[in-house]
Amino acid sequence: MTQISTTANPNWWKEAIIYQVYPRSYLDTDGDGVGDLAGITDKLDYIASLGVDIVWLSPFFTSPMKDFGYDIADYCDVDPLFGTLADFDKLIAKAHGLGLKIMIDQVMSHTADTHPWFVESRQSRDNPKSDWYVWADPLPDGCPPNNWMSVFGGSAWQWDTRRKQYYMHNFLVSQPQLNFHNPDVQQAHLDAQRFWLERGVDGVRMDACVFHFHDRQLRSNPPALVRDTSTVTDVNPYGMQAHIYDKTQPENIAFLQRVRAQLDEFGAVSIGEVSSDDALAQMAEYTEGGDKLHMAYSFNLLTPEFTASHIRKQVEDFKERVKDGWASWSVGNHDAIRVVTRWGGAPGQRPGPALAKLVLAMQLSLKGTPCLYQGDELALPEADVPFELLQDPYGITFWPEFKGRDGCRTPIPWTSEAPNAGFTTGKPWLPVAEPHLAASVAQQDQDPDSMLNFQRRFIAWRKTMPQLTRGEIAFFDAPEPVLALRRWVEDGDGMDSVLAAFNLSDREVSFDWPESSAARALGTHGLPGQAAGGKVSLPPYGAWFGSIPAGAGK
Repeated sequence: MTQISTTANPNWWKEAIIYQVYPRSYLDTDGDGVGDLAGITDKLDYIASLGVDIVWLSPFFTSPMKDFGYDIADYCDVDPLFGTLADFDKLIAKAHGLGLKIMIDQVMSHTADTHPWFVESRQSRDNPKSDWYVWADPLPDGCPPNNWMSVFGGSAWQWDTRRKQYYMHNFLVSQPQLNFHNPDVQQAHLDAQRFWLERGVDGVRMDACVFHFHDRQLRSNPPALVRDTSTVTDVNPYGMQAHIYDKTQPENIAFLQRVRAQLDEFGAVSIGEVSSDDALAQMAEYTEGGDKLHMAYSFNLLTPEFTASHIRKQVEDFKERVKDGWASWSVGNHDAIRVVTRWGGAPGQRPGPALAKLVLAMQLSLKGTPCLYQGDELALPEADVPFELLQDPYGITFWPEFKGRDGCRTPIPWTSEAPNAGFTTGKPWLPVAEPHLAASVAQQDQDPDSMLNFQRRFIAWRKTMPQLTRGEIAFFDAPEPVLALRRWVEDGDGMDSVLAAFNLSDREVSFDWPESSAARALGTHGLPGQAAGGKVSLPPYGAWFGSIPAGAGK
């Protein structure tokens, strides 16, 4: 695989591709039904074969696992479920030997309620860590101090009988919110981050990074003018508030600058998860200036809306708001319904691999760092997990209108020839989806036309196209469902521009595109489509790429 030079190119991460691994569901090597670090290490050669550059590992730290690792009880150790620190060191060593960077999940906004910090904090109002979490007295009638809500349902406040106070939690009751207004809390996180950087970690993904600070006055949120359905479903009342006091506080900027300064010591990179009422504005604020996050992603392309106008608007709005920041575009992760189901139409009409190929090509043609999710390289559909096997507390709360996140977290199907698709010799923590067996890695590996092999080829082709990895972007007006764009390199010294058109539908589309008349077709990307006489014709889920001389088509 072609490696990105990190010494000659300090902005290498802008040209990189991130691949997210959800450790619980990747590969289990000890038969307990849960994936582990040794399993990831065993499959690093497979990951490298995809052509990706950065491997983001979802949390593997010590945890009671009520939110499956996003509730941390020790920031500086590996949960025995996943292995040991020695296992992690082996993973780092092998990854680096393959030219892969390792990015870990930093869940800073909250801890598990079993974390020693919280155990001490809740004992009294005057112990050394009494102010490490967000505590508040009740109102005179005994109610919580304000109307803040939890993303996972209900009030964001939980009564504690020891302190006779409420503590705040943005997610589960068992995930108390840390008080970032306390400088000791900030320093504790920087110390934990340094621990992993010194072990060779190349980057951090900052979970829920808009939630670090809260309004000191504990003011109630006003109603939302427009209900937010980008980060929660319409059955969740959380979307009915404008979240201007319980997150996205201005103090977060200075903390992110401290995080960035430490990362810069090690040449490490960061990506932030942004979920707010105006996520694109927050992405811009958190990435501009070169002294905060390197890049950020939102949930704006993780929604059911799959139209050219929507995708164009996200990229253009970010470009308009940002000065010199950088976006990461994600269409799938561990929190969203799998993309071929979410964007693929009604059950029984899902196009599977054809759509998956088109979506990958489109995603990798946008300006920004792509973030891919495990299993999407296999075009896996969302798994149907029955209620009695559901694990996600978020889904259990809002069932049946919202089934939670288990459907995108089921085990990777390595082979249809082994029990549990080769994921485990024991009972898997979530069932292997029957429809996934026919899409196993082993089967797709042998099929040159499979989604897996298409992804390998397209990523390799993209790496030969600096216009797509680091170029500027502009969009053309085209009829729905066509997304038409141009990529070019400002300092390209006469380098040709690239035109691209994507048919986001399952029907054939032809449209007039005068700029294409001067283009030379680029035919090695692997998707069907053609242009002639200023007209572009795209079959269902087809795409066309063309090269035009520098300066033309602007």
